[in-house]
Amino acid sequence: MDQSYTLNQEHLLRVVYPKEHIASEVSRLAEEINAAYAGRELLVIVVLKGALFFAADLLRGLRIPVRVDFVKLSSYDGTMSSGQVQLTKDLDSEVAGRDVLVVEDIIDTGLTLSFLVDLLHRRGVGTLRVCTLIDKKERRQTELEPDFAGFHCPGGFLVGYGLDYNERLRELPSIFEVVENNTEP
Repeated sequence: MDQSYTLNQEHLLRVVYPKEHIASEVSRLAEEINAAYAGRELLVIVVLKGALFFAADLLRGLRIPVRVDFVKLSSYDGTMSSGQVQLTKDLDSEVAGRDVLVVEDIIDTGLTLSFLVDLLHRRGVGTLRVCTLIDKKERRQTELEPDFAGFHCPGGFLVGYGLDYNERLRELPSIFEVVENNTEP
């Protein structure tokens, strides 16, 4: 795939993180997690839908015993956070007393993740760490920081590798920024 392509008349997609760079970061994160949890069983909570691609690749790189569960939270409408978090799919697993790693695709404002972290603490989680592929600190509205972070991205609306725009473009193997198309028709 080229460095950019036309999404529609108003927008282009410009590659920010090519698939090879993503694979390298995922491997690095898996090694950090392996070292941090050596000799322990880990419950990995994947935040749907966006983190599914990242989590699948990350889990393949782990060499520790893991169990996997899924949670679905919603706070976006198009390209903007609504500021309101809704739990739309709850966990099937008990977290009380367990070592838990939350896997998220992107931490932007931090509101969604803070909601989940608070929920897990109320449920008596043993230890809790967060792994994200993309950390956008500049937009953070909470004090929450990930324990394991891949890319530090200053801005832009990103799609691909699980990240979506209105449920589209998750399937792209690289991560792209949606940018204005400044060319005249």
